[in-house]
Amino acid sequence: MKVWVPHAHGVSLMGALPPDTTVEVFPAADAPMPSAPDDVRFWVPPFLAGFGAATVAGRFPKLEVVQLLSAGAEVWAGQLADGVTLCDARGVHDSSTAEWAMAAILGHLREFPAFARAQARDEWSYAAHTPTDELAGKRVLIVGAGSIGAALAARLLPFEVTVTLVARRARPDESVHAVSELPSLLPHADIVVLIVPQTDATHHLVDAAFLAAMPDGALLVNAARGRVVDTAALLAEVSSGRLSAALDVTDPEPLPAGHALWSLPNVLLTPHVAGSVHGHHRRAYALVGAQLRRLASGQPLINIVADGY
Repeated sequence: MKVWVPHAHGVSLMGALPPDTTVEVFPAADAPMPSAPDDVRFWVPPFLAGFGAATVAGRFPKLEVVQLLSAGAEVWAGQLADGVTLCDARGVHDSSTAEWAMAAILGHLREFPAFARAQARDEWSYAAHTPTDELAGKRVLIVGAGSIGAALAARLLPFEVTVTLVARRARPDESVHAVSELPSLLPHADIVVLIVPQTDATHHLVDAAFLAAMPDGALLVNAARGRVVDTAALLAEVSSGRLSAALDVTDPEPLPAGHALWSLPNVLLTPHVAGSVHGHHRRAYALVGAQLRRLASGQPLINIVADGY
């Protein structure tokens, strides 16, 4: 079985591979191919490959599986030929994305961006920024009750907060609400965290009405995808100062220089870094190895993407 992966060091992270497995490095969709693609059965594309990368799969006539290194599959869903199984990296980014959301929430509430700006000015800014807000006692609404949402909830609970989870459909046995309940949930949320995939159903899920339902002073945290949020609607709310935002993703992305979101003191921006941690490749390639062993032994693959999820 011929396998293409984007990183040479990934081979040593996959564990024992099935007999007769050949692994070659194909670092980018527009890079020279390491050999003829005719017999590639399993392809691991580069992390965060852009729209259009899926067209490369059409050059692999025997391709059976595309295993992503990302949790989001919006670039690939519906773009592959019949018979090609698309799998995402569910579970790989749980800790890193949950950590980013925790850091963003705490950094915002405890005024870390303001203190960092004061440090750059050699300014002891105690009087200007205290007392700060705190996380204890906050009501946190997590929109996206998958593995990352569960990981974030587990990290939030020790901070003496109330956590409410929302998914596509209600799960009464798990105390998870349906997305249709958002209008009644949003007015009671101090912090709203987005951890949903980008699909037709979630495109501009956060629109003017969604934001208007959030209470004054609330914080929107986007660890999902930029297009989940209507940027114009968000800009109107944060520019007024009524809401604040912590964003790891934007629309457009990258956010162009001069965009109004860059300069707002109540907006924390990071350049899509939530999953970019040292442990990413170790966890991701462990998943790749497990999937290869499953495929070779005839076991069902895990993390199969259906309906964009």
